[in-house]
Amino acid sequence: MDARKLIGWNLRELRVERGLSQERLALEAAIDRSYVGRIERGEENVTISVLEALAAALDVKVGRFFAEVDPARPRPAAMRAGRKPSNT
Repeated sequence: MDARKLIGWNLRELRVERGLSQERLALEAAIDRSYVGRIERGEENVTISVLEALAAALDVKVGRFFAEVDPARPRPAAMRAGRKPSNT
């Protein structure tokens, strides 16, 4: 797996584990939501500054984005689309 795909895979896995939408993660990292999607799909060459912002928003070390992935493991599942139900 190339570095861009590896970073994207790990980013999506971390984001979904924390129950964050791409939009929420983008807001917390002060980057564009569509950019998060392109990173997750392995379409972007991400700068260290962006990785640092994403790592801070996810409360992980930057190196976590480079963790090796078992190629046989299925891609992290997508979160359910739409808004969360209101508590009222």
